[in-house]
Amino acid sequence: MTGEQIAKGKPFAEAFPDLAESIKRGRGRPPVAVPQISIRLEPAVIEKFKATGKGWQARVNDVLKKAKVG
Repeated sequence: MTGEQIAKGKPFAEAFPDLAESIKRGRGRPPVAVPQISIRLEPAVIEKFKATGKGWQARVNDVLKKAKVG
């Protein structure tokens, strides 16, 4: 990239306003805080979920919702 091209460049938010807004909205905590609890699970269960990578706690939550406990 030449200095002239750089000088003509626009800030990302100006060049792609919709994309910049969607990125900005994706940050931060969710609008409604989820209560934090303690639950005892077998070590093997925890290991299996952790092995699935980032977001494993949300996947545990999804499994519990699908089980329709209560």
